[in-house]
Amino acid sequence: MSEERNTDRAETVPDAPTPVGIDELLERVRADYDRIGPPEAAAAAEAGALLADIRYAELRARDGLIPGALVVERNELEWRLDPRGSHRAAQAVSHDLRIIVICDEGYASSLAVASLRQLGLHRATDLIGGFQAWRGAGLPVISAAPST
Repeated sequence: MSEERNTDRAETVPDAPTPVGIDELLERVRADYDRIGPPEAAAAAEAGALLADIRYAELRARDGLIPGALVVERNELEWRLDPRGSHRAAQAVSHDLRIIVICDEGYASSLAVASLRQLGLHRATDLIGGFQAWRGAGLPVISAAPST
């Protein structure tokens, strides 16, 4: 006979963080840095900032790409952008690099920025509204090449 666990009773774990909802977490994370809009992101890229597109392949295929953006899957982001990392991208040259993380609508990118900042990438930020805001602002988008 299997033993049933009483899930109605909350177990206390010493030093466990107080749970927060995702909206509160986003608010807390975003309070630590200044987010930027599409025109500012385009100007920053012109000045040498790295645009990091973390959207998954299906969205890139459907909506296109931002010319010059580094495409890096979200689950690889920290490994690819850590200047000290063994799997870093060629563009990840310094902790002073200005990085603008772009997701589809500007939510996942905020959480990604928090992670990059923990690695010491203190100039990382994200695009308000994500790729959809970039495209909506009429900024350049190219078709994604079909995978072979």
